[in-house]
Amino acid sequence: MTKTILTLCIAALISPIAIAADMAMPKDLPAYAADKPLPVPAIDQRTLDNGLTVWVVPRAGMPRVDYVLAFKGAGLAADEAATPGFASTLAGLLTEGTAKRDSKAIAEQAQSLGGSVGAFANNDGLVVSADALASNADAMLGLLAEVVRGANFPEQEIALAKANALQGLKAAEAQPGFRAERAILKAVYGEHPYARTQNTEEGIQAITRDTLVAAYQQRLRPERALLVVTGRIDAETGFKLAQQHLGDWKVEGKAAPATTAAASTAKPSFVHLERVGSVQSAVRVGRPAVPATDADYIPLRVASTILGGGFSSRLMQNLREDKGYTYGAYLGYRAQVAGGALIAGADVRNEVTGAALGEFFGEYKRIGAEAVSARELDMNKRYIAGGYLISNQLQGAVAGTLANNWLVGLPPEFLGEFVPKVRAVDAAQVQAIGKKYFAPEQQSIVVVGDNAVIEQLKAYGDFAAAK
Repeated sequence: MTKTILTLCIAALISPIAIAADMAMPKDLPAYAADKPLPVPAIDQRTLDNGLTVWVVPRAGMPRVDYVLAFKGAGLAADEAATPGFASTLAGLLTEGTAKRDSKAIAEQAQSLGGSVGAFANNDGLVVSADALASNADAMLGLLAEVVRGANFPEQEIALAKANALQGLKAAEAQPGFRAERAILKAVYGEHPYARTQNTEEGIQAITRDTLVAAYQQRLRPERALLVVTGRIDAETGFKLAQQHLGDWKVEGKAAPATTAAASTAKPSFVHLERVGSVQSAVRVGRPAVPATDADYIPLRVASTILGGGFSSRLMQNLREDKGYTYGAYLGYRAQVAGGALIAGADVRNEVTGAALGEFFGEYKRIGAEAVSARELDMNKRYIAGGYLISNQLQGAVAGTLANNWLVGLPPEFLGEFVPKVRAVDAAQVQAIGKKYFAPEQQSIVVVGDNAVIEQLKAYGDFAAAK
């Protein structure tokens, strides 16, 4: 129910009827109120003797406690080139068995405490989360600690995970978007680990219990971890429970090396991937960008949102609403600890593949050549700020935001600084960002589609055929 309400609220924020830049609004409507500040309570911080960082964020409200335990440098970027996507399998298997419980018993114990426990991996880290009724805070942290300290990777669970991954990969490979994503990541990041985050059949088959145990011991380490505790719990109790369940945790051996910096520029490449008989082209346009700690991070978030971050963005309104080329066009800024990327895309009809690229680059040129209007700028800043404020009303989301910020190098106080920084971006900054990052000659292009579209692509680059 809560997720449904959140989805509806965000949908209302991006309604083209409500916020289309060129639509005249009734004259008697009151002005927008000022953004409400995100109520950021004091974040109590402590480092345990084993190096584990603990942040406790007491919050009144529901009688619930949320835990997020994040491991820096333990994610997809730490995977070997031969086994891309390995970290996702590692994360998924953490809750599938310990020395005390099998997967069913872990799930049943979590449910009996009024919550759940799970794990996932992203580029920069591996995250284990859990939640429970506040009265069961002790027992739930005990279960989370059991999972991260005592995962034993049963052979039958490994076999099932691999079989599921192979089936998922088979389905994904049939989708042009999956192939386009793999190709554009390669074009943007080259040989950097951020380029190889998707599973391969060979990589899945190479996973064994020995490789999982070795990575587990190397990546899940207290000295490279942050535990965020939020909810109806006071700071001293939070620190006491952290010490009780995780304070004596130590891991032998060397940690995984830190992710090397990704390049912020790259020579553009042009790739056509044949998809025989396809009636659509999956078009992707991308270039490297900067990490989340760069001074351009906030203005680049604003500029990329104006271009392609919502339904009323320029790309969406142009390619979908005006031209009718696609059901949707987007642009996303991916900001990570060691680099970033700007990747745009749309699935368009074969006959307008070249024209669609022309519209992408027309919008790219415009944002660097013309100052965005005050109305459009304010609309997009309100959209970014509003979505952020809505999503961080739930305490579990606050814990997740704090942990993700930490993984990409941002301090805890950034939680409350984000909205004011967004509101401070002006039109001159957006235009400067447009010139710096959206020049068409800086962009790589990937097109997945039938060979019939190749003639349309010649105006945009020397496209190489690939499988």
